[in-house]
Amino acid sequence: MSLVIAGKTLNNRLILGTGKYKDFATMQACYRAARVDMVTLAVRRFNLEAQGEENILSWIPKDIALLPNTAGCYTREDALRVARLAREALDTPWVKLEVIGDAKSLYPDNEETLEAAKILVKEGFIVLPYVNADPILAKKLCDAGCAAVMPLGSAIGSGLGVQNPMTLLLIKEITDSYGIPMIVDAGVGTASDAALAMELGADGVLLNTAVAEAGDPIRMAQAMDHAVLAGRLAFESGRMPKRLFASASSPVTGVIGT
Repeated sequence: MSLVIAGKTLNNRLILGTGKYKDFATMQACYRAARVDMVTLAVRRFNLEAQGEENILSWIPKDIALLPNTAGCYTREDALRVARLAREALDTPWVKLEVIGDAKSLYPDNEETLEAAKILVKEGFIVLPYVNADPILAKKLCDAGCAAVMPLGSAIGSGLGVQNPMTLLLIKEITDSYGIPMIVDAGVGTASDAALAMELGADGVLLNTAVAEAGDPIRMAQAMDHAVLAGRLAFESGRMPKRLFASASSPVTGVIGT
């Protein structure tokens, strides 16, 4: 059930974020409840100079890998600058690349993301780009050398779930041909959304708001862990065919006559 990205093995296919939690203690408890191996951290939104318990890094268990992200960047140049800062400050070449194109919808700017990805890959970064669900773009990102492609299921923080299942299937076919993962990122609102993404064949799910804004974040984190696992098992098992008419579960031969 493990997920391999750029040679790194994750035992859990669920990735959580760091924003919107009521406090760091709740955030940490959610990580443990979900049993995650990786979390993503917005570099522009934490204080590198904070000390002790004021520093978010002190609340992220050492056995959980950090995936810095460029959230809040609206230009290629900003994203490049933040990615380089993250590599220096956190001593990691991993980056979740985000270049937002619209402040209201928070949809990515696909063209700027692609150009930034090309530059970062050449600089030795392990790039996981967050993008709109676009199969053509996905292929270009694969050609650019990205370590994964991360299409949205629906808008960030919307909780609308997977709105584009057929498009995700097309992207999955492309990423499989390149031997890299497709991770659904954004839009998950509850456990069934995460399970559906995995049933479609997603290699992983990245989410945050669905846990952080839940009535009970810790229990929701646990639910998401189970949902991702269940969805992956269902995908690997292969679902039964859909039929127009009923098909009896019990055999019809050898029945006792009336």
